[in-house]
Amino acid sequence: MWDYTDKVMEHFLNPKNVGRIENPDGIGEVGSLACGDALTFTFKLGPDGRIADAKFQTFGCASAIASSSVLTEMVKGLTLEEAEKITNKDIVERLGGLPEQKMHCSVMGHEALMAAIAYYRSKGKGAPPAVKSGKIVCTCFGVTDEEIRRVVRDNNLTTVEQVTNYCKAGGGCGGCKGQIEKLIEEVQGDKVRQLRTAPEPQPRKLTNIQKIALIQEVLGEQVRPAMRAHGGDIELIDVVGNRVIVAFRGMCASCKLADYTMKEIVEAKLHEYVSPDLIVEEETDSAQRPHNHQES
Repeated sequence: MWDYTDKVMEHFLNPKNVGRIENPDGIGEVGSLACGDALTFTFKLGPDGRIADAKFQTFGCASAIASSSVLTEMVKGLTLEEAEKITNKDIVERLGGLPEQKMHCSVMGHEALMAAIAYYRSKGKGAPPAVKSGKIVCTCFGVTDEEIRRVVRDNNLTTVEQVTNYCKAGGGCGGCKGQIEKLIEEVQGDKVRQLRTAPEPQPRKLTNIQKIALIQEVLGEQVRPAMRAHGGDIELIDVVGNRVIVAFRGMCASCKLADYTMKEIVEAKLHEYVSPDLIVEEETDSAQRPHNHQES
């Protein structure tokens, strides 16, 4: 369902500089497995003070792998001052574009680079990752007001949906969307107020077949890898209207955190990438449950 460029597919299928540099000069770790995306970026400086080598390890989708891979190529040969000027928009441009719903992968790459440079400038003290500045706005994904202001300003965003695409804020329960709107207006001022007076385009309505295919893809890219890493798995059993019926397999089937995983990870991911109206349920008695993929 995602419209990936040839460059994205090249870096996804044949990623460059995968791994972790031993005794790196800089190391940046962002994201978390709980949110579905995690990235570790390391670099080594050469005698001339330029970045001689850079590697990455990421746990995420094709866009996350491609963004991380191309970033390692972009920074090689640069001074830290030059590397600092790289933006997430530069990463996207080098890849020939990313789907709107995947822009947060480029932001994650930029954040990892900045964190690695900050680590180096701590003079190797091995300080723990810096605490995020600002106040948490999106509790589902741990995004602060400062992070939201930055992505709005750097990428000229004007809607909550765009903010969600760039940093995931608002992509879970949706309870923070009002606060996100206020932050957008704070940064963009009259521009966003004028846009809000214009008629809003209606979102594209998915057919049930398209919805099922997109749900399958999101589960495969955003959910299943994290579960398999812990000896579990997830299977899509049925889609009935807005009800998404799943079954946990392996270690996940007997996990005490299954209910949390179902709502805070599976349902949150489907809200982010498919529709905020979806409700995820665990399979119960299959004999009592309809199997009708054509219901809309």
